[in-house]
Amino acid sequence: MALQNLLDFTGRIELMDIGAACINETPVYRKLLDQGIAHLNAFEGDARQIEKIRATYGDRATVYPDFLGDGNDHRLHLAHPDSGMTSLLTPDPKVLKFFNGFENFGTILGTETVQTTRLDEIAGLPAIDFIKMDIQGSELSVLQHGTRVLRDVLALQLEVSFIALYQNQPTFGEVDVWLRAQGFLPHCFVDVKKWSIAPTKRDGNLRRPFNQLMEADIVYIRDPFQLADLSDDQLRKQALIAHHCFASYDLCVHVMLELIRRGALAADTPQNYFDWVNRQNPPAQPAPPHAFGRSFSTPLRPLR
Repeated sequence: MALQNLLDFTGRIELMDIGAACINETPVYRKLLDQGIAHLNAFEGDARQIEKIRATYGDRATVYPDFLGDGNDHRLHLAHPDSGMTSLLTPDPKVLKFFNGFENFGTILGTETVQTTRLDEIAGLPAIDFIKMDIQGSELSVLQHGTRVLRDVLALQLEVSFIALYQNQPTFGEVDVWLRAQGFLPHCFVDVKKWSIAPTKRDGNLRRPFNQLMEADIVYIRDPFQLADLSDDQLRKQALIAHHCFASYDLCVHVMLELIRRGALAADTPQNYFDWVNRQNPPAQPAPPHAFGRSFSTPLRPLR
């Protein structure tokens, strides 16, 4: 049994990755692609990254070689393609110097002028269900010029900075306030990056931090107190995203209960879901974190 069968889902989840370069990570949405229930809309303006994206995803992805932004011309600052620091913003030298190694990571090899495109002006784009963004400080600008696209989005993951590595880069607080105003609430951190302050290093390793926060990947979800605003199909997609992308079993069940309330899902679906997850995580394996399930026929029972 697959979760999409349990949810009576027969559609397709539309994913969007803005800054889709394949650099040393497996994206959280990969399981949705592997299940054959999603399609990726990949945006990457850095021509050096396009071939690898196409080789990685094949016909499961549509690649858009666009720089998203406010629709104006901008200066692109080209760093090494493996550094992940190519940006439309200018690196801040005093901040790079503050963190061990970042004067090297942020070395600019050259600049060029590029035309940006507003997300809302991309022709032929399907309704997007999930967005992942990592574009080195330009995330808020893209979202502010993509509010029409954002209206359909159920969840998004984006990189936010506690300390801005680039000049005029919005920090976490600014992004958080704006997203809340659009009807999203924080759900979880996928990753929180700390970094050592120069010149001190732990065991001589600049990648072993002490306490200084630098940036994080955070997930926002459509307001879970306003599920009545979502269609049945959107709720099914939200449950699949919650389970496959974030192992958020509790959010998945929260959404299932709304479908049951509407008569769109069988009443025993949450219990069948618990049983199915238990089979996927037998006792010999580590238990999922924060995993407690409600039985709908017996007292509370842990979800292994």
